[in-house]
Amino acid sequence: MIELRNVTKQFDKFTAVDNVSLDVKPGELFGFLGPNGAGKTTTIKMIAGLFSPTHGTIRINGFDTMLQPIEAKSTLAYVPDQPFLYDKLTGREFLYFAGGLYKIEKEILHTRIKELIEHFEIGQWIDKRAEDYSQGMRQRISIAAALLHHPRTIVIDEPMIGLDPRSAKIVRETIKRQSQQGVSVFMSTHSLPVAEELCDRIGIIHNGQLVFADTQEKLQVYKQQFDGKLESVFLELTK
Repeated sequence: MIELRNVTKQFDKFTAVDNVSLDVKPGELFGFLGPNGAGKTTTIKMIAGLFSPTHGTIRINGFDTMLQPIEAKSTLAYVPDQPFLYDKLTGREFLYFAGGLYKIEKEILHTRIKELIEHFEIGQWIDKRAEDYSQGMRQRISIAAALLHHPRTIVIDEPMIGLDPRSAKIVRETIKRQSQQGVSVFMSTHSLPVAEELCDRIGIIHNGQLVFADTQEKLQVYKQQFDGKLESVFLELTK
């Protein structure tokens, strides 16, 4: 579960995120939309513990990210918009490295890696160095590493960037399945169709402020005021 209460982030005199409050409950897939520079990535980095809020509190599964950062991060998976791998490690070596960071027992880790290799269809590439990977393969390995410790919350930033259709399908199905299994998922995306297809609730941020956060059903009401398209609602709320 993710809880933001009156969260503000300032960089000198610039306010990147302005008094944002929201919840993402277990089993919920929350889509986070907004134009470039609206505060999406700053919000995500605060949730992941990479930035500290200037004001307000953030709790991950009951743990305050400022007061209990290790406990919060132990229940969290964070997948950035640009997947980071060590180029000289193979995919398998990277997964074992990530598992070691989470202190997963060796036998459990071995089984878990085997399951994820099969799920993400990366068997042909798993023993090649990351420097030889495509964007889609890097994304698959990155998400697999994030899921090793069975996180209770997933924060994922622009998961579909640069993916081929097969990789995109696997990533979409994985994200949806995680939420169906009770994981709270916070997903930032520029793809309105992806948000409509996958998300239970959608939030829109503009100039650092949350201007909309509600269910798909409530969104339908807004869409009917225009031409029935999420794009029109998005453009109206962020103009």
